[in-house]
Amino acid sequence: MDDLGDAPATTPLLSVVTPTFNESENLPILVEELHAALDGIDHEIVVADDDSPDGTWRVAEEIARTDPSVRVMRRFHDKGLSAAVLDGMSIARGEYLAVIDADLQHDPTALPAMLDELRSGADVCVGSRATEGGGYGDWSASRRFVSWVATLIARVLLRVPVSDPMSGFFMISESAYARAAPSINPRGFKILLEFIGRNRDLRVAEVGYTFRTRTHGETKLNGSVIRSYLLGVAELRLGRQVDPVFLLYVLVGLVGLGVNSLVFTVAEAAGVPTITTGLNDAIDPIEGSFALSVMVSILVLFVLNNEFTFWEERYRGWKLAPAFGVFFLMSLIGTLVHVAVFKYLQSIGFLLSVLGADWSRVAQNLIGAVVALIVNWYLNSTYLWRRRQR
Repeated sequence: MDDLGDAPATTPLLSVVTPTFNESENLPILVEELHAALDGIDHEIVVADDDSPDGTWRVAEEIARTDPSVRVMRRFHDKGLSAAVLDGMSIARGEYLAVIDADLQHDPTALPAMLDELRSGADVCVGSRATEGGGYGDWSASRRFVSWVATLIARVLLRVPVSDPMSGFFMISESAYARAAPSINPRGFKILLEFIGRNRDLRVAEVGYTFRTRTHGETKLNGSVIRSYLLGVAELRLGRQVDPVFLLYVLVGLVGLGVNSLVFTVAEAAGVPTITTGLNDAIDPIEGSFALSVMVSILVLFVLNNEFTFWEERYRGWKLAPAFGVFFLMSLIGTLVHVAVFKYLQSIGFLLSVLGADWSRVAQNLIGAVVALIVNWYLNSTYLWRRRQR
């Protein structure tokens, strides 16, 4: 990475770190707004850009040539919002460090009040849309619902003491940053959650602000954001000893189990006939309801795993067909395990006396599917969606 801006001759009171990616139109406006909001407060602006294709780093360098308070970091490796924020903080010189997005949706006029909270004794001050004086602007009902669910997850699982844990707008004292930084995961999804979720001793305050509408560029909110958020919460709650991607795989697997059981139950009720393959007397005849439930669940699991669990390694376009072919073959291995377990449990009458003939078959099918899920996780994560270093 390159730190291309000249450091200020004196230590500023406040360093404002803004992580950027394709924000060339918004950045000049943000710099002007920051200077206006912080008039009379000694400050610097640190732009941490992930080598934006639209040349945001170049725009920042042009600004820095005539504005010595602007410093530019062009990052080539380990890209991502949290890593960019941490890199920006690592070169910041201020006694207090603020984080603000460059998309103009955070309101810079809230910064002086946030600074007052820190100077009054808080370690972290969160720009909150959910506290008094805050608001979500013109968000749609669906986006408000997603935010509400995400906030509920954070408050219940992480017990963070803030009304808007999803906020990316906050300020932290340099001393609190120095204490907390060694424990922070640079690949975490929400950097605020990394600070307050891992360091419960931090004193947290809030200042309300109204979320503004983006006028330039494109929103970064998409399906991968939800995935990344769930990964981040899982990692914060369970620690780094548990692979959070496996937890997503299990979550998708549970959906697959639900689909499998639903299709199996409906097919049983509909009287789908048995199938005779003629290949092996040990497995013939195969229940038609069983075969149908397996085929439908394989399709559902492939789609969900490709689009959700292994999003970073997902297949697109013409590659989907061969990828599904490999997934199907791997699933056959799991299916053989599934069949073997299912048939064995049937042969010993597992749960027959407890649940009766019909429901014991459903339970036996579920147990076989769970064993197959574990086998398929190993095969899929090792071969088909093998994770690459990014």
